[in-house]
Amino acid sequence: MKQLPTGATIEKAVLLAARAPSLHNSQPWHWTFDGDALRLFAEPERMLPATDTFGRQMLISCGIALNHLRAAMAATGWRILVARFPDPNRREHLATIAFRPAQIVTDGDRARADAILRRHTDRLPFAAPTGWSDFESVLRTTFDPEDATLDVLRDDSRPTLARASEMTAALRRYDSGYHAELQWWTGHTVADAGVPGEALISPEERQRVSVGRKFPAATGTQRRSEITADHSVILVLSTDSDAPDDLLRCGEVLSTVLLECTLAGFATCPLTHLTEMPGSRAVVQELTGRSHLPQVLIRVGLEPEPAQEGPATPRRPLTEILDMPESES
Repeated sequence: MKQLPTGATIEKAVLLAARAPSLHNSQPWHWTFDGDALRLFAEPERMLPATDTFGRQMLISCGIALNHLRAAMAATGWRILVARFPDPNRREHLATIAFRPAQIVTDGDRARADAILRRHTDRLPFAAPTGWSDFESVLRTTFDPEDATLDVLRDDSRPTLARASEMTAALRRYDSGYHAELQWWTGHTVADAGVPGEALISPEERQRVSVGRKFPAATGTQRRSEITADHSVILVLSTDSDAPDDLLRCGEVLSTVLLECTLAGFATCPLTHLTEMPGSRAVVQELTGRSHLPQVLIRVGLEPEPAQEGPATPRRPLTEILDMPESES
């Protein structure tokens, strides 16, 4: 008889997968479980068209959720088999997932799943990560380089990135659609989505992170950072193309990078504004020295005050993101 995970196991794994980061916490994913296979769908109506014009970040976000699910299932004794884009006539159907029992659940499996709940996006300036060289060597063994290329930018590339970030902001200064999306999704929560005010930083703190997206300024009492300048390591994930399969796989690699950094005690902040505009994307591409297309940058470092972690950003309830037979729920 075929062994399958219980409905309760699926529910817990989908809830963990939903902790994946997404553009402005838009959470553009939906799952269905029929008792045998789990299916992942994109929700195009949750795409931000002014910011994510071609839906690249929507697919990357769903890829992060897919790999978070892989980590969650591994911790409960299941391996997943993924068929990506199984229906050519329904492109929002991103993956069909089958299951097989794992021979063993390792301490690493459990730790990676636990890291999902600890990981969060921190927009404050970081101190330099300690022991980076050794960590980078290990990090590169945790994903398939065919799925995405990882580059570590030289520290002297930071002024060029800062200029590209400023150029992006200038080009969007009068883009009313972009600013409407930014205002709608940040500073408060809307139906268990969006970036709450507690996750934003003050204008003074924002000036210390020269490569960050310019979010609306935080209001009220904020966590203060004593770090005067950002000394994070900046990573770039790139793909061969902007094909949907490449984007989904890039998201899966991004999930791995974020979780491994969390396990190592590092703070992370994914950056996509530098890849949203052709000009700044070309700058990042030139800095990598590759023909590959940059998809996302990640700041990695040490939090200034890790003990003062803010509340978790909200997530949509399970009933909104998972459909399954009543007998399985």
